[in-house]
Amino acid sequence: MIDKVIATAAEAVADIPDGASLAVGGFGLCGIPVALIDALHDQGATDLETVSNNCGVDDWGLGRLLADHRIRRTVSSYVGENKEFARQFLAGELEVVLTPQGTLAEKLRAGGAGIPAFYTSAGVGTQVSEGGLPQRYDADGGVVQASEPKEVRTFRDAPFVLEESLTPDYALVHAWKGDRHGNLVFSATAMNFNPLCAMAGQITIAEVEELVEPGELDPASVHVPGIFVQRVVEVGPGEKRIEKRTVTPAAASTSPKEA
Repeated sequence: MIDKVIATAAEAVADIPDGASLAVGGFGLCGIPVALIDALHDQGATDLETVSNNCGVDDWGLGRLLADHRIRRTVSSYVGENKEFARQFLAGELEVVLTPQGTLAEKLRAGGAGIPAFYTSAGVGTQVSEGGLPQRYDADGGVVQASEPKEVRTFRDAPFVLEESLTPDYALVHAWKGDRHGNLVFSATAMNFNPLCAMAGQITIAEVEELVEPGELDPASVHVPGIFVQRVVEVGPGEKRIEKRTVTPAAASTSPKEA
């Protein structure tokens, strides 16, 4: 039996070096690998490149690494909800590669499937394909690094832009359940980018809320097979935060006399 279980999150991320590239699962704050991110923060690795839909918030998720200037470059599709992110980007302290969300998802999936590049219509006719999208500013707000033009070809009388896949050094993902072989099951929308990141990473580290024995997971319910996962650590359900909580005010109570 191939037992991929690691005792603690700290041990699971202990060998991630400075300068590593990381695919990090999650969408907003849903399904992010909080325990692994916190362990990496404590471990001290810096000069990191992250590939993630977004970069957490100011005090949670990847935002913790960002706040300590541990992220050098990020490939993302959404960069709102984080004031420090905006400040670092506009001050020239952070390189940002903005990528259409579907394209980012396919870059990760293709990387995991061994596909080096693909054509897509997303971004054709914009700075995504034509170049010039700011990636780094200087301290005075001038653009010092911009995206390069990409190859565009015509298929069935329509233009498509060539996008290269992503295969980061490591992937950090969060799953609902996992077994000792690395098979993973995700819960509802917490699946989001997690399977794609798990596929793309050269070394994939999965934190799971519940660890089960091989054979306990229904094979038809497995979202990511263990062949894509190298390390599994059980972390429990943990704290799950919501970016923006919207609630309906409680209706005023009505006494019998007022009814």
